Order: sequence, then structure tokens, then C-alpha cells
Amino acid sequence: MQIGVTRGAAGANNLNGVIARAKELETRGFPTMWMVQGFGHDAISALSIAGRETSRIELGTSVVPIQPRHPVALAQQALTAATACGGRFTLGIGLSHKVMIEDMLGLSYDKPGKHMQEYLAVLMPLLRGERVNYAGEQYNVNTGVDIEDAPQPVRVLLAALGPMMLRLAGAETDGTITWLTGLNTLERHIVPSINKAARDAGRPAPRIVAGLPMLLTNDPDAARATLAGYLKFYEALPSYRAMLDREGAAGPADVAIVGGENVLDDAIARLQDIGITDLRASITSVGGDSEQRTVDYLASKL
Repeated sequence: MQIGVTRGAAGANNLNGVIARAKELETRGFPTMWMVQGFGHDAISALSIAGRETSRIELGTSVVPIQPRHPVALAQQALTAATACGGRFTLGIGLSHKVMIEDMLGLSYDKPGKHMQEYLAVLMPLLRGERVNYAGEQYNVNTGVDIEDAPQPVRVLLAALGPMMLRLAGAETDGTITWLTGLNTLERHIVPSINKAARDAGRPAPRIVAGLPMLLTNDPDAARATLAGYLKFYEALPSYRAMLDREGAAGPADVAIVGGENVLDDAIARLQDIGITDLRASITSVGGDSEQRTVDYLASKL
């Protein structure tokens, strides 16, 4: 199992910080850095620049909402980023949430699963260097993308929690990238569902990237209480709430990996045992526990 580190939404507002973190993580031997797409710097653009400043580390988005970007435009961005990164770019995409797409951006969130199905029908061939001739409810596209020096295909991960999205992730993309999904739910729902979808489609075993808050701390109760405040926003988002209910978790902080080295060791071992291919650690300094302490711990596990 690979261990990667997330550059979160709060860190996305400083471009030099994104580049410095990518260079630091590469030097420390981390295989991957993920960047959240929020309302700071554009993650694809920022990682493209970071890709020119690094040479080995994989750089991935977690995740880019599809609604604000036409699939042809996103294909151009992803192929450009893959070129800038020398093939080390991974595109994580997702549906986001109704409150963000409709209330904040004023776009439609109607039939999100169908929307993603059509979106992938356009995006995936373009990322393989193929021409698209597609007519659907959301998109009517007849074009290709002419980027001769882009490494193809670009790896795509789909944020998938529900049954339809997991089927699409397994059948159409390279895998899934989750957030705030507890270990029991990963084991009993996410892993078997996406693996079955990939097998049924005759595709290779999918990549399963599990994003979880993580903190090495001597005071887990206090850290978890602080994280509960930071993460409270996610409780009201239906897709995350459904996964928390599956887990039997009252809130997002209850699925965080928080505690001493023995707690983190056990969680990492279990993630690997249940078939998670990548841990995407989201680390936030809490009280006297610094982000760097947890990064140092994770670096010792590489």
C-alpha cells in the first residue's frame, strides 16, 4: 500500500506552499501528493507547476468537480498537466455536492449519476488520444484533442461512495478515491463493490485511494474534539452522511486515525489487509501536535 499526503483546501491558497510541499515530500520519499480542489488555487494548474519542479513524485487531484468544466476542457487540462508532470499526474474527479454546485455556483445538480456517466463517455476516450462522437442528454460532442506530446492515457480516479458511482469507477476508470469513509465501510462496501465492477467489466483490479484525517498525538481525545469542529461541515453532506451511518459513526472525527504510533500502525496495517492500494493522509495541526510530526511518522513507514 502506498502512503501519500494531501495538500488540503487551506493549503491551496498559497502556490509557493504547494510547490514547496511537493518538493519536500518527494525528497522524503513519498510516492504521491494529492491536492484538494476547493476555492483556492486551481489544483490541476498548481500541480502542473509543481510537476516542473519535481521529478519522481506522483501528483493527483482529490477531487475536481465535473459540473463547472466541460469534459473537452478538462481533457485538455489533464493532458497538459500530464505533460508538465512527465506522466506523473493523476486526475481525481467527482460530482461534488448539491450545496456547492447549485447554491454556490448556480449550476444544475440534476441526475448526477447520469451526468457522470455521460461525462466519462466523453472524457475517457479523449484522455486516450481518441476522437469522440457522442450524443446524449447533457453533452453532444464531436471532436478530438490534439496534444502530440502528452503521455496517454491519463490515469483517472472517480470519487465513488454509492452503488452507481462505484460501478462506474470500476467499469470505466482506474479506480476510486474516497474521503471520510471508515475502515469497516471500506472493507464491507467500497472494496468489494468496486472490485466486482472491475471484474464484471473485464478490467484490471482498481486502485482504491482512501482519504482519511490522520494525526499522531499524545492526546487523542482533545485532537478528535478539535477535528470534530473542523470537519462538522461534512456531516450535512448526504453522500458522506450515508457512509458515516454505514460505519456507525456519529461524525467525521470518529473515522479519523488519531492517536499514538501503535494506533496509526494498526490502522495502516488494516487498510493494507482489506485491499486499500493507497492511503491519502489528510493532516491538520491540532493544539501542540504539528502536521510535521505526522509527516515524519509516515515517512518512517515508507
